Amino acid sequence: QVQLVESGGGLVQPGGSLRLSCAASRSIFSAMGWYRQAPGKQRELVATITSADRTNYAVSVKGRFTISRDNAKNTVYLQMNSLKPEDTAVYYCTLTLLGNDYWGQGTQVTVSS
Repeated sequence: QVQLVESGGGLVQPGGSLRLSCAASRSIFSAMGWYRQAPGKQRELVATITSADRTNYAVSVKGRFTISRDNAKNTVYLQMNSLKPEDTAVYYCTLTLLGNDYWGQGTQVTVSS
């Protein structure tokens, strides 16, 4: 079992930045990612990072968001720059380990003036 705890969400003005963190309860060397879900919409992929640090981004965030990981701290990050109102959503961290998917509880990001 792995527990994932997200933090770093909040209210930010358009054009601003936030950094989300996801701390895992144990050492992990596996694919991790961030998803988001806006009200009334399906959960969508934001970014993923493999154990070899290969990254993948949704088209809507490419060039604005950066996913990274610190294996020594069992933590994955999502740096979000140039935020737009359409980035407003609950952001979830996920880990795939030995065929099982683990999810955090989510952190709210609201982009509004």
